[in-house]
Amino acid sequence: FPDSATGYEECKATADWLLAQAPARPLVGIVCGSGLGGLAEMLKDQLVIKYSDIPNFPQSTVHGHAGKLVFGTLKGTACVCMQGRFHLYEGHPIQKTTMPIRVLKLMGVETMILTNAAGGLNQDFKVGDVMVIKDHINIPGFAGNNPLVGANDDRFGVRFPCMSDAYDRDLQKLARDVAAELGYSAFMKEGVYSALGGPSFETIAECRMLRLLGADTVGMSTVHEVIVARHCGMRVFALSLVTNQAVMDYDSEQKANHEEVLQTGAQRAKELEKLVSTMVSRIELKNKKSQETCQ
Repeated sequence: FPDSATGYEECKATADWLLAQAPARPLVGIVCGSGLGGLAEMLKDQLVIKYSDIPNFPQSTVHGHAGKLVFGTLKGTACVCMQGRFHLYEGHPIQKTTMPIRVLKLMGVETMILTNAAGGLNQDFKVGDVMVIKDHINIPGFAGNNPLVGANDDRFGVRFPCMSDAYDRDLQKLARDVAAELGYSAFMKEGVYSALGGPSFETIAECRMLRLLGADTVGMSTVHEVIVARHCGMRVFALSLVTNQAVMDYDSEQKANHEEVLQTGAQRAKELEKLVSTMVSRIELKNKKSQETCQ
């Protein structure tokens, strides 16, 4: 069950502490996946706060995840970037891995853009492809490992939130339009992301099973954050960068490894930054016109 460090009061106290320092109330939140921390570097007028300095915040322990919150503006929109996220395999309780999403909501974030590095299950996908996530399969959730387990706090959202519209369709269309304009259509895909607990990469049998279930990519993050973001009424858009081909064949000599993941992230980073920043400049935000500073 959730510990007290992830409750409404704690999230609110953390949000208020951050707002006291933030230059403006952020409207867009961006989560940077493995090797994709460069997304945060795009922000103008940056204020950087280390996770270790933020009250109640968990700590990031993964190579390729910086562990910093970066405030700034992107094409005039106030944003906050999580450079580094939290995973089940780090040993955090699942409620703790998603606590930052609730903090962002209480700071004023309306739209979440999540990125991850993932293995490609769909054999039509190549390393370096970018998949717009249209749906997910939450494998830990099958075993009751869901971030909403425990008493529900109605101040965040309803007890049984709907997930059939988890990924905002208008934002998916915007991504397709922007990708076409930028000449990225050749490496843009769309499909279903499946999340496992990790940290071991999947076996061949597991990859085959996930593919049979309809998954196009596989990773160890994102889904829990999406569930919590939707629970508290945020719009969600998510991307998988295909950083390795999942091994589906017993004769294959290939092996998945984290270095390969970070390398592909670095190669595709510039295009992803352009895609995300162009999208942000066009997202319709309720509070954009009356964007208040946090003094």
